[in-house]
Amino acid sequence: MNRTYMVAGHRFMVSGDRLCKAAEGIAGLRAFEAADGETLFSFIEDSNAPVMRNEQYTLEYENVKGSFGRTDNGHLLTLETSDENALYLWHDDGGNEVRVSGCLSVQLLRFALWLGYGLMVLPYGTVAVHSSCIVYRDRAVLFLGESGTGKSTHTRLWRENVEGSFLLNDDSPILKVENGEVWAYGSPWSGKTPCYRQERYRLEACVRLSQAPYNSMRKLSVLQAYGAVHPSCPPEFAYDSRLYNHVGDIIGKLLPAVAFYHLDCLPSGEAALLACRTIFSDTI
Repeated sequence: MNRTYMVAGHRFMVSGDRLCKAAEGIAGLRAFEAADGETLFSFIEDSNAPVMRNEQYTLEYENVKGSFGRTDNGHLLTLETSDENALYLWHDDGGNEVRVSGCLSVQLLRFALWLGYGLMVLPYGTVAVHSSCIVYRDRAVLFLGESGTGKSTHTRLWRENVEGSFLLNDDSPILKVENGEVWAYGSPWSGKTPCYRQERYRLEACVRLSQAPYNSMRKLSVLQAYGAVHPSCPPEFAYDSRLYNHVGDIIGKLLPAVAFYHLDCLPSGEAALLACRTIFSDTI
């Protein structure tokens, strides 16, 4: 059994009965099913995970602990729940297969597919950015910030106060540089908000959010813009020089193409209106 998907213009395959059935349980993937065709890479089930030689990053979410690093020939992700169910995902340098073994629960597989996808598309000017993405006038705006900053709240306030705006993705939209232009794509990974749009829009702006007892917005310098977007790129890739070079190349093309702002704000409709007026020169 095989399933083919298309995310941000990159077609990939999930291969094998058990892996396909597990992937079908991930609600967000269904909107990205695609016709068969030439694929960039494939996820394949295997049984013998390699040994991690150099742990580069550790992570935690829900009741899961994980690590990411180098093997002798490539990269390895390990994820383990508190009840000791474990998943392993690895890729050999230069290959087009991402191998998976172990527990294929939705909780583990969703994250593993996100990281495996990100690993394979990074050399093609494509990166997932932790953000909430609103669309207005056929242009996308990313709202950046640490977890708990209020990104989802702010984009909800746009939808409630800015007529014609809608959500593209609430956790991990995909940015892709194409012929000097930056596009924001919907993805199967949208956090707690089920927003899975197989759509793309030109990126108009990126806005770093901070909570404040007032609303104030300012444009950022190039250096400040780099500091605003860099923390929202996959942290798993920050400690590997080859992977980080790709991230840096993408950010380098993003900075001159898109406006960057910082918004200090209350969780209010006026904050959304201020952002809209500033970015789009609206009189609303």
